[in-house]
Amino acid sequence: MSHSPTMTVKGMAGWLGHLMIPRRSDYAGLRTSWRRDLLAGVTVGIVALPLALGFGVASGVGAGAGLVTAIVAGAVAAIFGGSHLQVSGPTGAMTVVLVPVVARFGADAVGLIAVMAGVIIVIMGVLGMGRLVSLIPWPVVEGFTIGIGIVIALQQVPLALDLPKPDGENSLLVAIDALRVVDWAAAAQPLALVALVIAIMVVTTRLRRNLPASLIAVAAATVAALVFSMDVDRIGALPTIFAAPSLPAVELADMRTLLSAALAVAALGALESLLSARVADGMADDIGRTESSRELVGQGLANVASGLLGGMPATGAIARTAVAVRAGARTRVSALTHAALLAVVVLVAAPLVAHIPLSALAGVLIVTAARMVNIRTARSILRSTRRDGVALLVTVVVTVAFDLILAVEVGVAVAALLALRSVSKVSGLRREEVPAEIGAEQEHDLLHEHIAVYRFDGALFFGVTRRFLDELSAAVDLRVIILRLSSVRLMDASGANALAEFIVDKQANGVTVLLKGIQPDQRRLLESVGVFDSLRTRKHVFTSMPEAIEHARSHVRRELDGEPPMVPERRH
Repeated sequence: MSHSPTMTVKGMAGWLGHLMIPRRSDYAGLRTSWRRDLLAGVTVGIVALPLALGFGVASGVGAGAGLVTAIVAGAVAAIFGGSHLQVSGPTGAMTVVLVPVVARFGADAVGLIAVMAGVIIVIMGVLGMGRLVSLIPWPVVEGFTIGIGIVIALQQVPLALDLPKPDGENSLLVAIDALRVVDWAAAAQPLALVALVIAIMVVTTRLRRNLPASLIAVAAATVAALVFSMDVDRIGALPTIFAAPSLPAVELADMRTLLSAALAVAALGALESLLSARVADGMADDIGRTESSRELVGQGLANVASGLLGGMPATGAIARTAVAVRAGARTRVSALTHAALLAVVVLVAAPLVAHIPLSALAGVLIVTAARMVNIRTARSILRSTRRDGVALLVTVVVTVAFDLILAVEVGVAVAALLALRSVSKVSGLRREEVPAEIGAEQEHDLLHEHIAVYRFDGALFFGVTRRFLDELSAAVDLRVIILRLSSVRLMDASGANALAEFIVDKQANGVTVLLKGIQPDQRRLLESVGVFDSLRTRKHVFTSMPEAIEHARSHVRRELDGEPPMVPERRH
């Protein structure tokens, strides 16, 4: 049935509306869950406050930008996103990406990059690219997470020492440079605050997990710095963060340069948001599953809004989302409450926030980074298979040494190559002198008649075609080869083409090739590649082994009687 252009436009408009327009069903069950949602939102807001400040400072755009991001992006993503439980805002992973961006382009370009990345993420959602995250192997995700944790900890070294951030984009090299120039006597006070924050967070969490350990630790460090008149760097007065929407003026040539950074930010934003939503779905099975395409659209709009209002790029925050779910969140009202609480803090308590020591925030982020490194999970992956362990370690190393996007790309590539290598090892070609259907008493007769049966196991794809050709070509002194394909579970065009080439080569040298047991779902591939046309006749395809053996013997008899075999022309 054909559709008119008008119907196509209407259908597209309906699809976009489905992705972008909030629905009444987004708040199903709110009448019974609103108390739990409000409490969960307050809990997450308390946890998010020091993190938003810390990630803003760590990324180089300032504490105010971190708060704007948590408020604006948190609210927009909650309204338009595809997850009922996702809490969005600045994250450690995004900070890792932004540090070299700020070093290269300056803090003023971050808002524009957020807007550009947001538009890209919206396009990804409209194109339905949200499903791609399911293709990333678990070891790569875990290696990615561990690498982020290490990089976040390295980024805190200058802050913990109260040093200006040394020039450079690589966090490891920057941390080493900071340690080379530090005055340890001057660094004693900020390091003491870092130790105090870490100790309070560890002890508080062990005593009672539902207490806002990070907020308690930051408050204690701030009080200690004031009481003892410590000479440490502080956040300082927050700028006016609720300003009119604006973007810096940028030349077209610079826009092209910024686009590469925006693509990296968009890729990370989409990846982390979908991973976070997947975690939330696993923690709350009774809540509706995340709509991945809609979630990308919501996150893209959140980034656009954050960038226009002076914020930084945002993603779904795995830790804060988990806190919300554990605190009883059931609808997106919890994420909206979290954003509203942070807005109230900015409007009412900004003077108090100005006194927070930067080293205290460094302590919070160091603990956050340490919690991202799940030793038990890493150990289980390393003990599972060699290829999974290699994929994990490669992803961690590339994350720390280079950047996150490259780490995911390399990790997926390594995992795929190692998986293909494993498949190729279990795939093989075996010669069966006596098929089970024939009987042992005919073994001598078959060998004497120069008939051989080969069975393929596993996969016949590009990773094993060369070995397959070499093994089959080594067969000599044969008049008929029967290929059993019933055990082939996977076949691609390369494998099918190699099969066709083998048939043509053998038949050109006077050896007849018969096929037995072709899987129904592989017939179309074999037809399109030309395997059937390579056979002397389509009657050389069989479903039972006795028929194939009898046909093979008839060929041998005809050859002994002097009838030359007909070689077909290969169709191109």
